[in-house]
Amino acid sequence: MDYCDYFQFILLIQKSGFMYIFFKRFFDILLSFLALIIASPFMIIIAVLIKLTSSGPVIFKQERLGKGGKVFTMYKFRSMVVGAEKGGVYSDNNDVRVTKIGKIIRATSLDELPQLVNILKGDMSFVGPRPPLTYHPWSFEEYSSEQLKMFDVRPGITGWAQVNGRKDVEWNRRIQLSCWYVENMSLVLDIKIIFMTVFKVIKNEGNENIGETVQVKQTEETVNEETVNKV
Repeated sequence: MDYCDYFQFILLIQKSGFMYIFFKRFFDILLSFLALIIASPFMIIIAVLIKLTSSGPVIFKQERLGKGGKVFTMYKFRSMVVGAEKGGVYSDNNDVRVTKIGKIIRATSLDELPQLVNILKGDMSFVGPRPPLTYHPWSFEEYSSEQLKMFDVRPGITGWAQVNGRKDVEWNRRIQLSCWYVENMSLVLDIKIIFMTVFKVIKNEGNENIGETVQVKQTEETVNEETVNKV
């Protein structure tokens, strides 16, 4: 398959919603399986370092809202002391709850590697709206009908909101960006988000919460209709 054939194949997937969904899931399974194999030596090293330097489990499990509002368990390498969530959901670079190893894996996003298992299980995708906590920024029942669009697809390890501000974006805006992705999702957009994510991680941009990022929840009448940056 030459370059022109490949480009036409991409356009064909773009035009067919069913083909896009099929190939998105196919590549999620294939790439997450391969990534787990390739990353397994590094994951073992990280697991050993976490175990040697702090007490508690290696994997941090947390309930998140997935597709259709279904609650699932998301996995991460534990980067904070046990019980840290009792101190609040926000964390910055000076948070004493973060372990020594945790600072490294959070800065490099290596703490997200266990979510490859979530992708294999079908809980998540590589690209999609980031799954919120079951109670933060608010419960599932409190999302407006417009905001509920973000739950029409599988949540992702990265997404449009993450490459447009990441943790320093206020939650109403994050949801708006996520909904825009759902309405405009395509193979080309997914590829763009993946490349943008790589650069974000390398530069470690937007990877710190700058204070609380939840303002008064917007109603459907007050949703900001500011145009989202187009692809």
